[in-house]
Amino acid sequence: MTRLTRRFWVETGLAAFSAVLLLVTLANPQWIELVFGVDPDQGNGSLEWLLVAGAVVATATFSVRARLEWLRTREVAT
Repeated sequence: MTRLTRRFWVETGLAAFSAVLLLVTLANPQWIELVFGVDPDQGNGSLEWLLVAGAVVATATFSVRARLEWLRTREVAT
């Protein structure tokens, strides 16, 4: 059995967190205003779309990095 590294788990956790952030923002774009009590983009939605774009990039990046780490760990074990 392969022992996965801490890096793998951190990258997997960050991928999951950014995916949840992406889904929450798509489901309810007003969550920023509700949670923080401010409207930084004055209601035009640009902050929410910027957050969605950033979450997509982060999710993809961390997912690929976790996959590469998993493959590297698997190669070392064999």
